[in-house]
Amino acid sequence: MGVTDRPVSVFLTVLNEEAHLAAAVESVLGQDYAGGLEVVMALGPSSDSTDQIARQLARQDSRIKLVTNPTGAIPEGLNIAWRACNHDYLIRTDGHAVLPTGYVSEAVATLDQTGAANVGGQMVPQGQTPFEQAVARAMSSRVGIGAASFHTGGQAGPARSVYLGCFRRQALEEVGGFDPAFARGEDWELNHRLIKAGHLVYFNPTLQVAYRPRRNLKALAKQYFSTGQWRAEVMRRHRSTVGLRYLAPPMTVLVVALGAIVGLSGLAAGNRGRWGLCVPALWVAGEVGAAAVAGRGLDRQARAWLPVVMATMHLAWGASFIRGVIKPPGKG
Repeated sequence: MGVTDRPVSVFLTVLNEEAHLAAAVESVLGQDYAGGLEVVMALGPSSDSTDQIARQLARQDSRIKLVTNPTGAIPEGLNIAWRACNHDYLIRTDGHAVLPTGYVSEAVATLDQTGAANVGGQMVPQGQTPFEQAVARAMSSRVGIGAASFHTGGQAGPARSVYLGCFRRQALEEVGGFDPAFARGEDWELNHRLIKAGHLVYFNPTLQVAYRPRRNLKALAKQYFSTGQWRAEVMRRHRSTVGLRYLAPPMTVLVVALGAIVGLSGLAAGNRGRWGLCVPALWVAGEVGAAAVAGRGLDRQARAWLPVVMATMHLAWGASFIRGVIKPPGKG
């Protein structure tokens, strides 16, 4: 059986995705892939019209299969979905992701050519408002989010993690699928276990999927505060993943907070401790300078938002990481 006629299953779990679900599913059904294709969707307990939209889509196309995810949790829903799939090649997508027309063909071809257990590509943030454009730039910049290839791009080759993913069923079964203990970071944690088990995780930069950033500062801060503590949990359980890249934001938060406390105490007491305020001042200057470099090409409003966006991402992620170290998520 060749690459062009190998049947594949595309799986996803959805919760409150009424605004994006139809477009996401239509992008899968509209693939130029010549082989058989099914879509398996795990439905969480949505409070909007997601379920009705999913059922309507399933009535219109027999390739869609619906299963239930009672908890609504992402890793549990993903496990329910891929285990209900009928084929050996399993392609993950999301309820708000729009796959390019040739995505499945390229993913399957790369799996066959590399022998990898998982193949994936790059998340490409695309903002519409000036704020979203600033977030998109920060999320695709090394100074904004780090050097991970699935965020910033790079050469094709082995990677520690990739966006979404196209899996061999046998490999997922071998490592037990997604770990339900991880409400966030479940993809990175799964890829770590695949690599530890001797499998190849492969990054293909041509596999690019558009991503819509958060719409406002509050939502952005909430997103990054949620992910930082789960990164701490990944490092707690997998000590080999500890690295400077992940320790830099929490260390920055601690240093800036200490400087501010010393400086404000010095001001109140009228002593020399006022120098401590130089620390947060230098941090702010650094964020502004980094944003000036990363923001080249953005319009004026988006450039104005960029240092605020980057500072929010760094502080929220760093503070959340510290919280995750002190109080592991899910421990009450």
